[in-house]
Amino acid sequence: MTPQEAQRVLDEADLICSAEESALAVRRVAAEIGQRLGNANPLVLSVMGGAVVFTGQLLPQLDFPLDFDYLHVTRYGNVTTGGELEWIVKPRSAVAGRVVLVVDDILDEGVTMAEILAHLRGQGASEVLCAVFADKDLGRAKPVVADFVGVRLPNRYVFGYGMDVKGAWRNLPAVYAVKGL
Repeated sequence: MTPQEAQRVLDEADLICSAEESALAVRRVAAEIGQRLGNANPLVLSVMGGAVVFTGQLLPQLDFPLDFDYLHVTRYGNVTTGGELEWIVKPRSAVAGRVVLVVDDILDEGVTMAEILAHLRGQGASEVLCAVFADKDLGRAKPVVADFVGVRLPNRYVFGYGMDVKGAWRNLPAVYAVKGL
């Protein structure tokens, strides 16, 4: 997508969640995580690249000891429909016997998160939880339910706050929906 095409997508998009609402949601999620995991010394795993914005805003608000690592998987690449899960980077940190918190940008269909959680449980994690900035309302059950959710979004093609539209606009502090989708 050219810069001009990306700008046109943003100019035509609908604002779904403002920057202020996004910041408040992260503060609330941080407090919920602190209540649940404050004494657990969890391993926090950020799912690259979508979770980079949420993780970057969330970590400074977690005022308890934790270990941090990341993983990188994809089902999408630069397309809009999911395929087979591809592990690009597995966590370097051992998860066996650990409480693990997986942080991601959005729980869409839930297939990717379900596979990540199953993999971590298979590696011997004592407990695996997930925090997502956004949970998309698909109107049907998903294979996984997030333990911590920042915002709930309508079933539209969304971007911003770590989520992209054809590779663009992960860097926005708010969430938008593509017009007509």
